[in-house]
Amino acid sequence: MKTYHFLAFDVGATSGRAMLATVTNDSFDLKEIHRFPNAIMGIHGRYYWNVYSLYDNLKKSIAVARDMDIKLDSIGIDTWGCDFGYIAEDGTLLGLPRAYRDQYTKDAPEHAYELVPRDELYAHTGIQILPFNSIFQIFQARADKFAPALHASKILFIPDLLSYFCTGKMFTEYTVASTSGMLNATTRTWDEEILTKLGIPTSMLLPLTQPGTVVGTLLPEIAEELGVDQIPVVAVAGHDTAAAVTAVPAADKNFAYLSSGTWSLMGIETDKPILTEQSSKLNYTNEGGIEGTTRFLKNITGMWLLEQSRKCWSRFGRNYTYAEIEAMAGSEKYFPSIINPDDPRFANPEDMDEEIKKACRESGQKAPETDAQTISCIYHSLAHRYTEVIAALQDMASFDIDKLHVIGGGSVNKVMSQLTADTIQMPVIAGPSEATAIGNAMIQAKAAGLYSDRWDMRRAVASNIGTKTYYPQK
Repeated sequence: MKTYHFLAFDVGATSGRAMLATVTNDSFDLKEIHRFPNAIMGIHGRYYWNVYSLYDNLKKSIAVARDMDIKLDSIGIDTWGCDFGYIAEDGTLLGLPRAYRDQYTKDAPEHAYELVPRDELYAHTGIQILPFNSIFQIFQARADKFAPALHASKILFIPDLLSYFCTGKMFTEYTVASTSGMLNATTRTWDEEILTKLGIPTSMLLPLTQPGTVVGTLLPEIAEELGVDQIPVVAVAGHDTAAAVTAVPAADKNFAYLSSGTWSLMGIETDKPILTEQSSKLNYTNEGGIEGTTRFLKNITGMWLLEQSRKCWSRFGRNYTYAEIEAMAGSEKYFPSIINPDDPRFANPEDMDEEIKKACRESGQKAPETDAQTISCIYHSLAHRYTEVIAALQDMASFDIDKLHVIGGGSVNKVMSQLTADTIQMPVIAGPSEATAIGNAMIQAKAAGLYSDRWDMRRAVASNIGTKTYYPQK
């Protein structure tokens, strides 16, 4: 029985890691072999991603596998959605990609509505209206006469851009493109009508490539530099949430999922998009999944609140481990105040801890007086928001939701998992924590012929990766 080795290169908004998946027909093992930071760069009042550093770390990851005497069968890359690089006619990257937390797009939706009304835009794309959607980024960049946007021949989303660096091949993977707000939700192709109305050149857009497609191999000069073969590169589910949902260890369709990390993405898997007056009013999104599925979900500000609070505390020497944070949350589990995690005021404040306290005071609630109370406030606020979202999902779903699968880094948080189960009054199945990397590797394995479909992959995840179920308590 052949043993396969797949490199899952998974990059989030704050860090990235290379995971080595060792797979046979009946076993699956995952090991982290390289981890690195990823941070937004502020330059002259604008915010960018250092994709050259990401590319350098991708090569380091391949070298680590080489030093382990591992011959990789393929490489897959996933990242966050929406952001992209502008590519010149000669194939040159025109500057660093802008970061979605750059506030230059904060008024873009309202300006866009003057050309395409909100209801019309949602009816076409089915995408949650967020200021940083790719469609608004391009629209605003061109209005601002941002040079890369004016002179670009093509755009490449971040995972496709990293693949382009490696292979020299340009392509646009479907799931990450589906986050852009530029696809028609029903036809699952670029919506030329909407784009033309907004003055966005459709010539910038490449044909869509489906997950599981081998798009090229490492360029000869890179293979020579690293002392490896020309390893195949697979277009996996390039959007990290699409990859993570692939690894939900569900046995049937009656589940909701929560991909818990910097963002909390809560949704269901459907065969068709949900484009109703209610979904539009509540601003739910229809993003592409594997095998023609739709990820109907809501983007919720997640552990970003905690991550940014920790940065504030660390400036004063108050550094807490995750175990300490969990214990602190448990010690103040009855702290009563909650905030709206999705309030724009929490997008990128200078002092998250103080912003949370101000929000509590302004709403007539008790403001946290200790770091433990702030943590408890964040946890309870997220759990309350999850309750609202899952209730709306159930109202719009064509099936009964009887469980919530929590995947991603947040799934290891015992206090938060139990609090979520108690609040939504539904079993919470926590794990796998590395769902994104697992889904990435699973799609590579499917491309290699090891799995037949997503349910086959999910059975393999359930058989090889441990989970913990939290039952609701009063």
